[in-house]
Amino acid sequence: MFHLHRSLQYYLYSGPVDMRKSFYTLSGIVSSEMNRDVRSGEVFIFINRNQNIIKILHMEYAGLVIYHKKLESGRLKLPSFDETTESLTITWEDLMMMVQSVKLRPKRLQKK
Repeated sequence: MFHLHRSLQYYLYSGPVDMRKSFYTLSGIVSSEMNRDVRSGEVFIFINRNQNIIKILHMEYAGLVIYHKKLESGRLKLPSFDETTESLTITWEDLMMMVQSVKLRPKRLQKK
């Protein structure tokens, strides 16, 4: 069951993340680089370099949950931030805008 809602606190990790990472390595990023506690009930959002995969890490009632979405085409529309930001506090509405407002990539011409 989907337990994310607007009353939770959301943190977007600003750097690109290798999407092979799972519970323990994403939790390590939360504690060592974002200076947060994964057990706090806050929601942590990670994006890959191509901005077409999103993972959301959240501690729920029985344990950690990862929500994983891979776009078939296009890119996630991220909020703007500078390179020195470790993590960005965002709202539920910001998260929904990121996921729903996908930017289409221009098609590349292929050489024959």
